[in-house]
Amino acid sequence: MKILYLLTGGAFGTFCRYMTSDIAHKVYLGMFPLGTLLVNLIGSFIIGLAWGFFETNSFSPNLRAFLFIGVLGGFTTFSSFSLETMNLLRDGEFKIGIINILANNVLGIVLVFGGLFTSRELLSFVK
Repeated sequence: MKILYLLTGGAFGTFCRYMTSDIAHKVYLGMFPLGTLLVNLIGSFIIGLAWGFFETNSFSPNLRAFLFIGVLGGFTTFSSFSLETMNLLRDGEFKIGIINILANNVLGIVLVFGGLFTSRELLSFVK
C-alpha cells in the first residue's frame, strides 16, 4: 500500500512541477533557470511547513511517505538544478551559474526554516 501512496504522490508532484516550470518559462524568457528555482524554493518552504505540523501531530507513515517522498520528491528537482548549472558554467555564464547555486541552496535552506517557523507560529496561534 505504501508504494501506491508514493506513486500517487510522485505523479502529483511531477505534474505540479511541470505546470509551475511551464508557467515560469512562459512568463520569463531569460537565461536563468527560474522554473527550477521556483519549484525548489516552493518545495523547501512546504517541506519545512509540513515538518512543523508533522512533528507535533501523529500522522500515518503512509501520509508522510505520500507527502515527503512522493509529492515533494516529485515536485522538487536536484538533478535539473545540477544539469542547468553545469550547462551555465560550461557555456561561460559563470555569474548566472554561481547565482543559481547560491539561490537554490541558501534560499532553499532559509525557506525550510521559514516554513518550520511558520508552522510553529500557526500551531501556537491555534492552541
